[in-house]
Amino acid sequence: MSRFSEVKDLVSGLEADFEKFYEKENQAAGTRVRKGMQDLKNLAQDIRKEVQDMKNAG
Repeated sequence: MSRFSEVKDLVSGLEADFEKFYEKENQAAGTRVRKGMQDLKNLAQDIRKEVQDMKNAG
């Protein structure tokens, strides 16, 4: 479950930047949102691979 916690922490950490970008049109916050979403994508891919490996091993 720690992997799920990583996902939740990453998403919740981006909340302030989402608000700054969409509500206040802060461009730097948009850059941070894009980076955070890329990190989320990479984390999700790692988790998918881990789940697939565990499934195939078991």
